[in-house]
Amino acid sequence: MLTTAAVKELANQIALHDGKAYQVLFCEYHPRLLQFAHSISHSREAAEEIVSDVFIKIWNKRQSLPEIENLHLYLYISTKNQAINYLTRQNREKTFSPDEVVVELRSIYYDPEQLLITAEMLRLLQIAISQLPPRCQLIFKLVKEDGLKYREVAELIGVSIKTV
Repeated sequence: MLTTAAVKELANQIALHDGKAYQVLFCEYHPRLLQFAHSISHSREAAEEIVSDVFIKIWNKRQSLPEIENLHLYLYISTKNQAINYLTRQNREKTFSPDEVVVELRSIYYDPEQLLITAEMLRLLQIAISQLPPRCQLIFKLVKEDGLKYREVAELIGVSIKTV
């Protein structure tokens, strides 16, 4: 995961029409935003379209990127808003509810020995997390996997920081 300073530097480079910086930002955030959009839209195809639209808008408005205080949070909020707009356009009268989010967990280990050791722990962790209420599952994923701060998660899903 990129540091806040690294994301800020990418935003500055993208504003200067740096395609490679845009590619780094895309590769870093695309999988996470795709999963987040999928949890809202419940459709893989819709999620891909939503995230693509977010990145197209980022590129089209690249000159204003340096003005964004927290690009990390901005990407998540843009994805949420784009997903809600998509659902509205599809004539679905469904609003974003954290209780309806589907959370997937992935292991961060890649060597075979660690995968073997981690597989059982990950399975137990997934069982424990799956027993949490849906909103708690979403908060866990956003904080622990996606690296958002409590304040950012609270703002993103519309609850108080103490609730997070």
